Amino acid sequence: MKTGIFILLLLLTGRLWAQAPDPRVRLAEDFLNQLVSGNYDMAVQQFDSVLTARLPVPTLQVIWEALQKQVGKWEKYESYSTETHPPYFTVFLTCRFEKALLDLKLVYTNDRKIAGLFFLPARHFAWHLPPYADTLAFHSEPVDIKTDSLVLHGELTTPANKQIYPVVVLVHGSGPNDLDETIGPNKVFRDLAYGLSSHGIAVLRYNKRTYSYGREMDPDHITVWDETINDAISAVKLAEKIPGASGVFLLGHSLGAYLAPRIAAKLPDLAGMILLAGNTRPLEDLLLEQMTYILSLDGLSAEDSTRLQSLKEEINRVKSKSLKPDTPRSWLPLQLNASYWLDLRKYDPVKTADTLNKPMLILQGGRDYQVTMKDFEGWKKGLDDRANVTYKVYPDLNHLFMEGQGKSKPEEYMQEGHVAGKVILDIAEWIKEVEEAMKR
Repeated sequence: MKTGIFILLLLLTGRLWAQAPDPRVRLAEDFLNQLVSGNYDMAVQQFDSVLTARLPVPTLQVIWEALQKQVGKWEKYESYSTETHPPYFTVFLTCRFEKALLDLKLVYTNDRKIAGLFFLPARHFAWHLPPYADTLAFHSEPVDIKTDSLVLHGELTTPANKQIYPVVVLVHGSGPNDLDETIGPNKVFRDLAYGLSSHGIAVLRYNKRTYSYGREMDPDHITVWDETINDAISAVKLAEKIPGASGVFLLGHSLGAYLAPRIAAKLPDLAGMILLAGNTRPLEDLLLEQMTYILSLDGLSAEDSTRLQSLKEEINRVKSKSLKPDTPRSWLPLQLNASYWLDLRKYDPVKTADTLNKPMLILQGGRDYQVTMKDFEGWKKGLDDRANVTYKVYPDLNHLFMEGQGKSKPEEYMQEGHVAGKVILDIAEWIKEVEEAMKR
């Protein structure tokens, strides 16, 4: 259906679905109706004051349009569900797009204002056990990661028939990830945990702070220390206290791999680092490269070119010497505050890694468009004189280290897959080699 006809139908009918009997769901349906209609002003009027500041009308429009660029045009609203967590209640609206099924998660305050808005993989995606996971070979138990007054729920998987074993702590990529690093129907960290524990290696994983406490975090002052580093340090320190832990390894994916050397610098007893798709170039450069790649898949439109130009201007502000802590977030990429970007200026992952002299395993998917071979070569060039660094490229794997063919695209993440078994095996064998070397 062409966009013009689609919008005309909305204007004539007022909505494309029957209202739910629950008045809370009707509120959410009204918001979705305004969003799909392009009535962003009306949609934002339903936000509370905090969310209005975070998602003004232009930002909401950009997010909605960028989402459809990745997962295809909105097609229909299929179902709803609700949850109540006083003082909030949450409505999930399952929406079908051309290339994906997503839940629009709306968190409401007592006065029925929207305090949180998220697009998440539809919750009824089925996850199937990967072929390399032997559930009889390990046990799972809940754990809590504590950083100051914050508690993050997680899970520890330990080998069933071993008293002494290495432990791997998993560190997430960008975004508010759960302990499984769930992306569509895929669970990258659960694959890694179950796979490695099937090989006699314990794995600790946990919900990311932005997943559990995103609402409470101050967007004007957050840095990667709040987002990732401090909790990763807490997780490793907890892992070091596990009875039977012979050594603790840090495994970071994407942003987690980029930050792994910075985390490891605070952990002198760490046994080694495993970096999956870790960038060596500045985040803002990757952002522009990724956006250009995605928008160019179907050919750049005039609107796309304008969007890229706006992003370039935001990136120029990040790189400018005039960037100050009080520079408005609305002027910067991803609405991330100036302190976030200023903090990263002081960080070089390769140089930091080189000062640590820790064993490292650096893995890269050849089909990855988010973190590319340029970054992989950056690690090799900067650490070329290190005998304790191992490199591996998988030509057929994407950013999630899942198999595919041809050019990788965002919708590929919405197709069920698993971390490749060869990646699990390579990590397990490397850890065992490092532990053997430590015994000599």
